[in-house]
Amino acid sequence: MSKPNIYVSRQLPDYLLEPYRNDFNINMWPKDDEPVPRDVLLAEVKEADGLLSMLSDGVNEELFEQAPNLKVVANLAVGYDNINLEDAKKYDVAITNTPDVLTETTADLAFGLLMATGRRLVESMEYIREDKWQDWSPFLLAGKDIHHQTIGIVGMGRIGSAVARRAKGFNMPILYHNRSRNMEVEEELGAKYVSFEELLEKADYVVSLVPFSAETKEIFNADAFNKMKESAIFINAGRGQTVDEEALYEALVKKEISAAGLDVFKQEPIRKDHPLMTLDNVVCLPHIGSASVKTREEMIKLCFDNLKNHFDGKALLTEVK
Repeated sequence: MSKPNIYVSRQLPDYLLEPYRNDFNINMWPKDDEPVPRDVLLAEVKEADGLLSMLSDGVNEELFEQAPNLKVVANLAVGYDNINLEDAKKYDVAITNTPDVLTETTADLAFGLLMATGRRLVESMEYIREDKWQDWSPFLLAGKDIHHQTIGIVGMGRIGSAVARRAKGFNMPILYHNRSRNMEVEEELGAKYVSFEELLEKADYVVSLVPFSAETKEIFNADAFNKMKESAIFINAGRGQTVDEEALYEALVKKEISAAGLDVFKQEPIRKDHPLMTLDNVVCLPHIGSASVKTREEMIKLCFDNLKNHFDGKALLTEVK
């Protein structure tokens, strides 16, 4: 029996592919710093039995129509905004993602972004880089405390819970809003469930970790920022589409809120002339939430294990339904 053909839509290290070469014929886009062009992807999937995709790849009816043999897609991300699940069901294609393995790493980044924004770390480095540091003064680049400040987490799933555990170590009172109560974090960490409006009004740090959906599209809008404290800091390590970026820009310029730290954006990648990049009180990162070497290795391995299980007739490890 011939080996299944797998197409990988971004160049991955050989040492991670090698354990699976006896199981699959692996064809791969030969660049790691740019997405596969759409026409190339559509041509390659014509012969593919399985696809290892990135968030930058649109996996929808257009693709499925070109891929008569495609049976499974392993998405290298916990999110799957790039995949039309209804189209996948229509064409009987199984979909998997990579939850759990990136939880703690993403929580590290989210809390690190909170700290960098609150204590103005990036701005301080630029201050030295621009040779402005000439003397000491009492309020030179004075930022906002993290300890004992109230954190408000919107989206108390796996990553939100991990961020809450880190906040507990800084003696931060924890408010949260979620589609449903998370009794575990309430009992373990003393987190308090509140309405979205109350969280906005009371939190010193508002941290968004919600997934993107019709219900969460631009929930952080002008009205939301207006409800926040003028001293509040907004952190987004969830999805860029949950934020009205124009409203965020206006809130920052008008000092309706104090600062923002962002790892995700409505349209990615952003350029250096993006309005939010022009503000000193904003820290922008290039969507690196899960970007540790170990975690990315585990994510890639999970994708291949899902593909292997499918073709071995075993249950998928992390199927999206």
